[in-house]
Amino acid sequence: MTDLVARTPPRGLRTRLLVTVLLLGVVIVAAAMLPVPSPLQMRTWSQSVGIAAPLLFLLGHTLVTVAPVPRTVFTLAAGLLFGPVLGVALSLVATALSAVLAFGLVRRLVRGLVLSHLDHKVLRAVEARLRRRGWLAVASLRLIPAVPFSVLNYCSALSSIRFYQYLAGTVGVVPGTVAVVVLGDALTGTTSPALLAVSLTGAAIGALGLIVEARSPVPVTQEKAAP
Repeated sequence: MTDLVARTPPRGLRTRLLVTVLLLGVVIVAAAMLPVPSPLQMRTWSQSVGIAAPLLFLLGHTLVTVAPVPRTVFTLAAGLLFGPVLGVALSLVATALSAVLAFGLVRRLVRGLVLSHLDHKVLRAVEARLRRRGWLAVASLRLIPAVPFSVLNYCSALSSIRFYQYLAGTVGVVPGTVAVVVLGDALTGTTSPALLAVSLTGAAIGALGLIVEARSPVPVTQEKAAP
């Protein structure tokens, strides 16, 4: 009897689970019944709002992607809402601002605490390579779509890479950003067969950079200098 009671969830927990399931059901039903605007209607709405739309998008993109939130959602929305030219500009500016903000927060507020609980020997090889070709390593990883934007921001901040090298390496987001923004723009009625080629080319260049970096010898003196 005691085991049965122990395995039975508390009444409050069961109530919260039930409410959560009901809310999810309501959201799904509402999404299925409510009309969904077309991509062209979304573009028209963003243009009707005026300067407030790109400014709010820039602010939201910058702040939200500091957290581990996929940047691709915002990049695609930029092309859909603002077109290729303004969409690329907004995405790149927001990406740079988000990368700077994430790097600064982690390095100033978290890095000391994290490194004090880690074995520095685990990071020694990474540290040595970042000190030797920091911007190239970051740029290569930025080119690979599978590497999460926020995770790379955090890892770079925890390393000893210099800020200007980290920022220079962020240029690696340009090919993928352009491709996804143009894809978002294509949803409004046009399409570009070169999008896949651009994305695959960027990933291939990033992978090549990582291979070259991995095979490059690292001086022992630099490894010892790493914290």
